[in-house]
Amino acid sequence: KLSALLSATGGRYGKLWGRGHETFSPKLRRILSVRGKGATQYLQGLVTCDLFTNPPSPRMERGWNNVPLSEEEGVDSAMIPDNEKSSMLYSACFLDPKGRIVTDAMLWKRRINEEEEEEYLIDVPGDAADELFAHLKMYKLRRSKVTIGDESSCMSVHTVYGTLADGGSPPGYIAAVDPRHPSLGMRVLNIGNDDNNTSTTTHEERTSQFASLMSDYFPPSFGTYNVIRKLAGIAEGTELTNKTPLECNHDFLNSISFNKGCYLGQELTARTNFTGVIRKRIMPCVIVDTQMEVPRPWLWASMLQEHGLDGLDERAKAALMIDEDDDEEVGAGSEIMPPLLPRLSAPGAGGLVAMLSGSVLPLPDEGVAEEKKAEDEYKTMEEASKFVQEISSIAGENSKIVDTKDGRTIGKIVSSPAPGTTVLLAQMRMDRVGLLGGDNKWSRVNRILIG
Repeated sequence: KLSALLSATGGRYGKLWGRGHETFSPKLRRILSVRGKGATQYLQGLVTCDLFTNPPSPRMERGWNNVPLSEEEGVDSAMIPDNEKSSMLYSACFLDPKGRIVTDAMLWKRRINEEEEEEYLIDVPGDAADELFAHLKMYKLRRSKVTIGDESSCMSVHTVYGTLADGGSPPGYIAAVDPRHPSLGMRVLNIGNDDNNTSTTTHEERTSQFASLMSDYFPPSFGTYNVIRKLAGIAEGTELTNKTPLECNHDFLNSISFNKGCYLGQELTARTNFTGVIRKRIMPCVIVDTQMEVPRPWLWASMLQEHGLDGLDERAKAALMIDEDDDEEVGAGSEIMPPLLPRLSAPGAGGLVAMLSGSVLPLPDEGVAEEKKAEDEYKTMEEASKFVQEISSIAGENSKIVDTKDGRTIGKIVSSPAPGTTVLLAQMRMDRVGLLGGDNKWSRVNRILIG
């Protein structure tokens, strides 16, 4: 039933979660600016990425057989643009002197006049914007040619799902593919229509204007971004405070250059990458009711950790494309292995989230009376709604995740569930999910306490 349900609901998400757009309020995203000659040199010493090179394209997730997962999901890899098409947008972290994150940010780089003055428009989470603004001013020192400002009142941030074609932006807009992950789609910045980048319109007017541009192709989809970025394991703003970039997956999100020169907080980041062991990472978590049938990706991952490839049945091997007659057979000692944790395609994850939230119902059994079907549907929706509300009430930030098997803390929630779902972000101990070896294995029937 679950596979049929995912197939039925996956269509609504389509390629890269279907088509849609979203506009962020000023409370969610703010725009800071750094402009003037020397702006690149100034920021180069404060960010983890390399501003003297083009940013890399979004990293393609690959399965164990080296096939891009997006191709397995029906997304043509040619849709992912090359560096030149995204050369204006960088993903970065700002660190304190101890190497801990102040905030993450997206940096738009552009020339603003013939004298080659540079400007960076910094798209930053609203809850960390004031701290970043103070951080920038603290390290400005005597660079009088560099000016720092807040453009939030005259610019707006949008995102578009279902396309990675970022060329041909209309006047007053700049667009680029989100460099962190393909599922995040295209990032759009409304910069106003005049030469001074100042707009007389309000945020509401800019929202309405962008919606009219998108209406025929990309309908409004408020809240989608929050779900997608959590399913991709991406924390933002104050969710990252006092954590290291590698603990927060920024080595996978094109946010860190290990080849650039010195920058604030570099020592801990480089040492951890080259000589250290990352013992905890932020991971996406989908909390499932203990009464729910365990989804197949959970079953396969559990069997892999417990028994290796020999523990998989023929159905699982077929799904993972393991050919035992292949000359290059994948064995237990091979460096190539299927993922040791559940891996869901975008449509699969979307279907599961929809089912858990009660917005999509399980397929009814054939031969059941219509009255009985309606009764079962209502009961399913009511139970799903209660479960989502329960998780939302107890799974707050900094809540511990405790394994009931031994009573030990295995993680801490860093971002509460996306509204209407049980999808959250937690900083998990790598050894307790079977990714650092040892006796601890990830189990399909793990039971946890939250609080």
